[in-house]
Amino acid sequence: MRIPMKVDYGVRALVELAMRHGDGPVQTAAIAYRQGIPEPYLERLMSTLNRSGFVQSRRGPQGGHLLARDPHDVNLYDIMQELDGNASPLDCLTLPTDCMFADCCAQKEIWQTVEESIQQVLQSTTLAHLADRQSALICAADSAKPVSEPEPAVSV
Repeated sequence: MRIPMKVDYGVRALVELAMRHGDGPVQTAAIAYRQGIPEPYLERLMSTLNRSGFVQSRRGPQGGHLLARDPHDVNLYDIMQELDGNASPLDCLTLPTDCMFADCCAQKEIWQTVEESIQQVLQSTTLAHLADRQSALICAADSAKPVSEPEPAVSV
């Protein structure tokens, strides 16, 4: 299963907002910088997320973006459905009438199981979970960086 760039960037932006939930609006430029997302692309993506009810956007010098819902109430399945529309690994799972083997296909059963497993994982993974995990990974990475020794004082 390939995750479209739009979904990847959308989830990264929403996790960034979840990590700052309750801190006030976050500007597009700050999200783009921290998440490595091209700002013009992110601006369009944030408009989509605003229209779909995932974020609230405010214009102006004190503006930015906020999560529209509690991060515990937003799961990856809903985000993926909104941004991609179809998480199915095969077209025959969503359009069985287009496949002449739909009624007698062993592969279809396996791919149906894969799709159901993926859907279950996506539905049970919330932005709050991802934000907590991201914070933990950032802290772990920061603590793993070597601390440089101070330069010895030179006496004259």
